[in-house]
Amino acid sequence: MAAEPIVLAGRPFPLGAHPEAGGVRFAVSAPPAHAVEVCLVDEDGAERRVELTERTFGVWHGLIPGVTPGQRYGYRVHGPYDPSRGLRCNPAKLLVDPYARRVTGKVTDLDAVLGYAGDPMLGPPSAVDSLGSAPLSVVASPGGPDTGVKPEVPFEEAVLYELHVRGFTKLHPDVPPKLRGTYLGLAHPAAVEHLVRLGVTSVELLPVHAFIDEQGLTRAGRRNYWGYTPLSYFAPHPDYASVPGEEVEEFRTMVAALHAVGIEVIMDVVFNHTCEGGPDGPTLSYRGFDAPGYYLHTDGGSTLDITGCGNTLEAGSPQVVRMVTDSLRYWTTEMGVDGFRFDLASTLGRPGGGWFDRSSAMLTAITSDPVLSTCKLIAEPWDATGDGYRVGDFGVQWAEWNGRYRDTVRDFWRGSTGVRDLAYRLSGSSDLYADDLRRPWQSINFITAHDGFTLRDLVSYNHKHNEANGEDNRDGTDDNRSWNCGVEGETDNPAVLALRARQARNLLAVLLLSTGTPMLTAGDELWRTQGGNNNAYCLDDETSWVDWAPTPEGDAMTAFTRRVISLRADSPALRQPEFFEGRRHGEPDLVWFRADGEEMAETDWFDEGRRFLGMWIDGSTSLSRTRDGELVSDDSWLLLVNAAADAVDVRLPSAEYGTRYEPALDSSTPDGAPAAGGALAAGASLSLMGRSLVLLRVPE
Repeated sequence: MAAEPIVLAGRPFPLGAHPEAGGVRFAVSAPPAHAVEVCLVDEDGAERRVELTERTFGVWHGLIPGVTPGQRYGYRVHGPYDPSRGLRCNPAKLLVDPYARRVTGKVTDLDAVLGYAGDPMLGPPSAVDSLGSAPLSVVASPGGPDTGVKPEVPFEEAVLYELHVRGFTKLHPDVPPKLRGTYLGLAHPAAVEHLVRLGVTSVELLPVHAFIDEQGLTRAGRRNYWGYTPLSYFAPHPDYASVPGEEVEEFRTMVAALHAVGIEVIMDVVFNHTCEGGPDGPTLSYRGFDAPGYYLHTDGGSTLDITGCGNTLEAGSPQVVRMVTDSLRYWTTEMGVDGFRFDLASTLGRPGGGWFDRSSAMLTAITSDPVLSTCKLIAEPWDATGDGYRVGDFGVQWAEWNGRYRDTVRDFWRGSTGVRDLAYRLSGSSDLYADDLRRPWQSINFITAHDGFTLRDLVSYNHKHNEANGEDNRDGTDDNRSWNCGVEGETDNPAVLALRARQARNLLAVLLLSTGTPMLTAGDELWRTQGGNNNAYCLDDETSWVDWAPTPEGDAMTAFTRRVISLRADSPALRQPEFFEGRRHGEPDLVWFRADGEEMAETDWFDEGRRFLGMWIDGSTSLSRTRDGELVSDDSWLLLVNAAADAVDVRLPSAEYGTRYEPALDSSTPDGAPAAGGALAAGASLSLMGRSLVLLRVPE
């Protein structure tokens, strides 16, 4: 089909498809290409090819008159095909624009989207045209619904809540059926009200970039539920729209609904790999434009995989740095997003696949950007390699998922570690962050996440049960650090059930009372189970969806969670913005106690059998401030934790630390309400139930 002339040359930047001057300006980066065609695809599948004749800085660009928003399009790239050098240009493959604001369609023929014939490294390029078998880009209209005023929640006040847009409302009885599992479902008052009543300040959305299923899952008749297989870093996932084609508008509406009640939106972003996988994967976008410019490669042309997903984006490539920062700015400025959680973020600091460098081009570009530097930036500080485990090693502007916190707290409550490391985790992980000009709130504390057991399963299973994934239970981690409380899986034993609920309350309470930023996983407060599956990434069904059916256990756990979040919100001393350092006129602002009411001695910390710890926090100098910047004081607090099986007699500290101790939280009761008995005097004794905790307020 003959190419049509370009009327105007257009400009190379910004990249993407932008309506202007009576048409649409197209610009795409493809430095190795000899020629690039924009392919305009009609609703009936007919294709009109228009060659882009202008190339600036490796960007092919041109303005096509008469094209309007809603136009479906793709690219065909003519250029070298040499797998030994990583080059895989193939004009038979219709490519999605890396900067597309909307995408439509799915892979309908796996063989048609493969760029090779026979062996992926040695065979010739495939001559099969992928038109009709691959997703398409769509020209998007600029603007959309207002996203509202950003809440700008101070990090030290934040309580994060990780959720899946589809799974959160798919079973919600009060959300209209048409909206369940969509952006508008999350924006519905029934969903928003739950978040507000719970007290969370920020939702962290599992990936909402447009993604497709891996070819292995597709061939097995399965789906990728979590969404960690991105196709486009600018387009919202279309399947989460209640009306096809309205995903941009619905996403913005969702953001506005959450902003209206003071809740931030944080996106989980996957800038470490794409859906194209390894050399045997499909050619859908990046691979066909400039594979060496987007992906890490070995000397022989194969992809270098430090993500465990088949490919790794080349964080040292200017092309990738530009794409990532352009994407982040777009979601921040145009879509209203407040922050980002970076999946396998260590890869962003490993240009060329080398050693981790916190000052790498990618990480520096993000933190030095005038827009992005004002966002919440959260790193998952590891990748799929040993060198990639970098908890505590990111730069000063980064918060981190603290995997050390998760492991320590799980180990403590299952009785497999002492109190030495626990003390660091309770007090903000100063061993990881204090020497790095960072604040305690940059430790993102969590017990559970999408990846792993739910809270209920954490106290109900010793082993993973992933048979439903179709991989013979080989997938998912074996390092769960869980304890089933005596019975594997479901049981009607009342003693076991009571212990499980108490252990869950212990875990939740410690999480929300620790210094740092807590993150909850959606549904844990409702006592959700996945039947022991710790890797439900491919189960888009009731296994993964939040179950909203009311139960006594779920009601009680929700009440408990709300109580502890409320305590944290009302008590600046429980969410310190600075590390403890003896601020009380030279006196300790944090003191650790033994059960006898005496301070912990140096040798006590090395007793690995110790299962009790008392933590006294001075609230008069918490250094917390109001939104106007004024310092606020608080009562002091005493947290008593007992992970031993038996009760322990505890003597409260002397009057030096307070004369009156008022119980505020008790994990031995279903909703955390303190047992009757009233305030206690300094030096008084109390019996702390086995495997339980108590929080006491010490008024000024």
